[in-house]
Amino acid sequence: MIDAAAPDGSTSPPIEQGRWRRNVALFLGGQSVSLIGSAVAQFAIFWHLTLETKSGWVLALATFFGFLPQAIVSVFGGVWADRHNRKFLIIGADLAIALTTLAFAFAFMAGYRHLWLFYAALTIRSIGAGIQTPAVSAMIPQIAPADQLLRVNGLFSSIQSLASVGAPVLAAGLLAVGGLESAFFLDVVTAVIGVGLLGLVPVGRVKRAADDHRGYFEDLVVGLRYAAGSRLLRFLIGYFALIMFLAVPPSFLTLLLVARKFGDDSWHLMANEVAFGVGMVLAGVFVAAAAKRFNNRLRLVAFGGLGLGVTTIALGVAPTFVLYLVLMFLCGMTVPLMNTPMFTILQEKVPAERQGRIFGLVMIIMAIALPVGMAIIGPIADHVKVEVLLWIGGVATIVASVWGLRQSVALADQVSAPVGEDEA
Repeated sequence: MIDAAAPDGSTSPPIEQGRWRRNVALFLGGQSVSLIGSAVAQFAIFWHLTLETKSGWVLALATFFGFLPQAIVSVFGGVWADRHNRKFLIIGADLAIALTTLAFAFAFMAGYRHLWLFYAALTIRSIGAGIQTPAVSAMIPQIAPADQLLRVNGLFSSIQSLASVGAPVLAAGLLAVGGLESAFFLDVVTAVIGVGLLGLVPVGRVKRAADDHRGYFEDLVVGLRYAAGSRLLRFLIGYFALIMFLAVPPSFLTLLLVARKFGDDSWHLMANEVAFGVGMVLAGVFVAAAAKRFNNRLRLVAFGGLGLGVTTIALGVAPTFVLYLVLMFLCGMTVPLMNTPMFTILQEKVPAERQGRIFGLVMIIMAIALPVGMAIIGPIADHVKVEVLLWIGGVATIVASVWGLRQSVALADQVSAPVGEDEA
């Protein structure tokens, strides 16, 4: 439950029908600017490591340091998002990442270019993401009406996808003209702009029940028990974990596949990311536009995973770069079809005072899947063709998606869409 704001700002103001669009626009605008800068910096780092080393080990270590700290911090990040003002958590994490990036830029300009420095920068950025990401997902229901959540999440997915489209182009241009440090400076500027826009959105703490004085670990356990006690949440989180562990690590090796098979320059890597991002953008727009037509959102989640498995296999057999890009575009389209309805269901079904912990659990899965998977298949990719790893991951994802389709039928009555009072 979200009540009116108290004088100390301890609760969120109610969602006003006439002002929620303005608040959502400011929120999405700030996030889009900040996401572009972060994505440019992240692409620039991984491209630099890929092109300079062409090593599966180096990519595996970079992935480990770039994502595992987020998983660890997310254990607490979800609890913090339920205890504190989510807006301030997002702003604090953004500014901390920006300061770290600025320091790294100066160090790089001074000639310090050791691998450990890249790993250190990725670690600190990952810690900030562990604090920020659960708060972002849990904040959306505080500023958007329940019947508009799927639409807003679809738009947010499209913005994230646009960042993944524009960021590779910007990263390639900046690397060619201004070097790696120019990408870092852009990240700092966009973070400041994003923080400024978010600061204009009125959001307070979510009102909690009388259990406010529990410890952090006890709070976390309560959240885990809540998730374990719901058949719907068990399926959503379990299915998401399966897909993340089976499909995402092999697909992350597409950077190596492109560099080894089609071309080892920034242009090929940029085209790879742009094709994937364009697919995500179009699918996100589709979900936002057709939000009210999805009666069984779980089926959409399952079909998204099935499509991801099929396209992952297809990427491993593409004979030409043009066909590969078409398949990468289709692969990108599957991601919003799976993630957007899943996040919307969580926002609709989980009480506001527990959403931070549930989204923290989801972020832990996202953050653990990639480094653990890459720790296994990264070194293998130095001895086995990436195509083979894509085939294995794709087949396993299809098997998991068949189970997901069966569960989506059994749980259909639990995910009916809310009806709004005002569609205008």
